[in-house]
Amino acid sequence: MITYTALLRGINVSGKNKIVMADLKQMLLQLGFSNITTYIQSGNIVFSSKEVDATVLSEKIHKQILNTFKLDVPVLVLASSTLQTIFNNHPYAEEDEKQIYFVLLKSTPSAALVAELNKDTYATEKFVVTNNCVYLLCLNGFGKAKCNNNFFERKLGVQATTRNYKTMAKLVEISKNSEA
Repeated sequence: MITYTALLRGINVSGKNKIVMADLKQMLLQLGFSNITTYIQSGNIVFSSKEVDATVLSEKIHKQILNTFKLDVPVLVLASSTLQTIFNNHPYAEEDEKQIYFVLLKSTPSAALVAELNKDTYATEKFVVTNNCVYLLCLNGFGKAKCNNNFFERKLGVQATTRNYKTMAKLVEISKNSEA
């Protein structure tokens, strides 16, 4: 069994796209997943599966959410080793953890779009783009950030979902515990 983390975009935000975590967990059990743990209400799920392809899992979960909850919610599934690597590689070790965000990318953006984006500079926001994540530092907090999830999706032409440092750290911890 492989441990994965599923990240759902835009659920239970301001009363929209409501999914009860217990119902989501039950749906995932019906798909044959095991060791399912949800974290907070924003669509973070750690689970185990025999499937070796995270993309297949993303599609399977997306389709089942659409069928079960009638919500078209983007789903990103990462192996726990990938999640750990993304978390460990953030370039802001000297910064306040409350200012660090991970914009997780569903696919690799084109080099041309990344180059174009890297020309942009913002006084209170810094970012580093990789193949699967934009590491974002928001000196004034994410709520006031110009460089938010929608900004990166638009500029890079890929689906994304954003998590703060605390959430990423907890998901890495849950993943490690699930593998033990």
